[in-house]
Amino acid sequence: MVLTHSEQDAEATNFPVKSVGGPRGLGDPDDRKLRKVEKEVLIPKIMRDKAKKEKCIEEVAAFEECCKNASVFMVVKCRDQNEKLWGCLTKWYKDEKFIGECTEIYLKERSDFRRTGLQKKYRDYLKNRDDKHSEE
Repeated sequence: MVLTHSEQDAEATNFPVKSVGGPRGLGDPDDRKLRKVEKEVLIPKIMRDKAKKEKCIEEVAAFEECCKNASVFMVVKCRDQNEKLWGCLTKWYKDEKFIGECTEIYLKERSDFRRTGLQKKYRDYLKNRDDKHSEE
C-alpha cells in the first residue's frame, strides 16, 4: 500500500490526517476543535494555575504559611485552610466564564505553536531576548 505524504506524516505523529497541515505541519492554526485530552487535561491545568495565581491568592498564601509552620502535622493542623483553598478553587473550576477564558488562552497558545513551531516558553525567551537587544 502506498501512503501519501500527509498520510505518512499522520502515521508518524499519531495525528489524524486532517490534523496534519498548517504552515509547520503541526495542524491548522485557526482550528478551534478540541480533543478530549485538551478538554480534560490541558485546559484544566491552565485553570488550576490561573486560579491559584490570580483568583485564590489569599487562600493559597494561608495554606502555604500553615504548612510551613505545621511541618509534619500539616495534614491535621491545616484542614481549615485546605478546605477554604479547595472551596475557592472549586468555585472557579465551575465558573463558565472562567472556563471560557482559559479555553481561549489555550487555543491562542496552540494556534501560536502551530504557526511558529515553537513552544510558549521559547517564544517568550526569544521575545525577551529581542526586547533586550532593542534597548541597547
